Amino acid sequence: MATKFNRGVTRRDLLRGVAAAAAFPIVAACSTPAAPATTQAPKPAATTAPAPAATSAPVAAGAKPFAGKTINVSIWSSAFPKMLADYIPEFEQKTGMKVNYQTPAFAVYNQQADMELSTKGSAYDVANITFIYTSRWINAGWFTPLDDYFNDPNKTPAEFNLKDFLAGAVKPHQDKAGKTYGLPWIADVNMAAAGRFDIVQKAGFSELPKDLDGVVKMCEAINKKEDVYAFLTENHYGWQFPPFVFAFGGKIFRNPPDDLMPMLDSPECQQAVEWYANLIKKYGPDGALSYTYDQATQALQQGRANYTMYNHVYVILMADEKASKVAKTVRYSELPAGPKGSFPGVATHAMGIPLGSKNKDAAWEFIKWGMSKEIMLRTLVEKSYGSQTRQSVIDSPEFKKVNTVNGQDVAKIYLDSINKAATGYMAYRTIHVFPQVDQQIDKLIQNVVSGAMSVKDACAFAQTNAIAELKKAGITL
Repeated sequence: MATKFNRGVTRRDLLRGVAAAAAFPIVAACSTPAAPATTQAPKPAATTAPAPAATSAPVAAGAKPFAGKTINVSIWSSAFPKMLADYIPEFEQKTGMKVNYQTPAFAVYNQQADMELSTKGSAYDVANITFIYTSRWINAGWFTPLDDYFNDPNKTPAEFNLKDFLAGAVKPHQDKAGKTYGLPWIADVNMAAAGRFDIVQKAGFSELPKDLDGVVKMCEAINKKEDVYAFLTENHYGWQFPPFVFAFGGKIFRNPPDDLMPMLDSPECQQAVEWYANLIKKYGPDGALSYTYDQATQALQQGRANYTMYNHVYVILMADEKASKVAKTVRYSELPAGPKGSFPGVATHAMGIPLGSKNKDAAWEFIKWGMSKEIMLRTLVEKSYGSQTRQSVIDSPEFKKVNTVNGQDVAKIYLDSINKAATGYMAYRTIHVFPQVDQQIDKLIQNVVSGAMSVKDACAFAQTNAIAELKKAGITL
């Protein structure tokens, strides 16, 4: 059966290594998204291992319980959603339903989804619950609690096992009463990597730096060696920068969720801004402020830039032998520590059922299939996807094998980073008005790196604007 796809044409696709080597992957204004461009869903290659036994409730032989149903699914264009597209023809064949499947760019998806969900419309049957919007979308009642599905043996067999999902990845998608609204397909963490670790070694460093002072010393020593810039990251600073605010002892909000006074002009934040902006200005390529996540990933894969502190879903692509020129020389580490410690960003995105869906049972069938042990294990074994959220998959020998890069245990970095976030410092990011502050952080770094403002003035400007935006949103400060 035909499957419709929109692969997110507003941003360039990652190099072909996105699907093959995402060993770790995680914001068209109209109330109803425009009809997506369509292409035929790719069929699994003949060499693909046959699908393991399904986890859905048994049906009569040859029966297609959802024949004639069509569901609309939209998940932003990260590695896992793109991989999942390859398996959808199997799901359609098994269930008899058709799937209109969209993977728009992150910012496009969030804008479309926020407007559609706010109307409680029926455009989506399955939608991504974006990490920074979990508080807003769940607390507003825009998604359907999944607990009735989990607890109904006729809809969910025991072997599906909700408890197999990492508790820390599920938690952001629950309300205060403990009801669950989404199942996480990614636990995305910040880590560090040097694609040309051979250059780092030649400069006299035996390992990647463990602290922020060491990062500066290393970048100074390796910058433009062999025509390779020392540092590069993407320009979504509202995600990439906050870990360093915490590392210097600062905060984004004074005491979330109870006290949402922004802290963007604190002395600690100013220190972090000066350190981070200097790293981009002194050691990054010309036009560093314009690099989106896909462009930064490609530059790192091609060896045009060396060191990065970036999402694991993208840094791991530097190890893809089919698409990366630095696969044999890449080295990884946890995010370096500042004076107050290391605070890697950890985010999780989930599949959920919008309240307005008219096909909720069919939507659950898709989520149950897409998040099954079998499909997630296949994405690991067949496509090297390592940002797994099921403990049983993480405990498998396949996970260890995929996440050993040049003899280095990258899986340990992944798990150790997730465990750090369990202390609660990521609470700022699920505040329902964080997106407004996120935008001000982007502008803050841009203003300093471009030279438009001094650090002090840029921080004061961001603080003033953040307060204004929060008051506009009805927050009492």
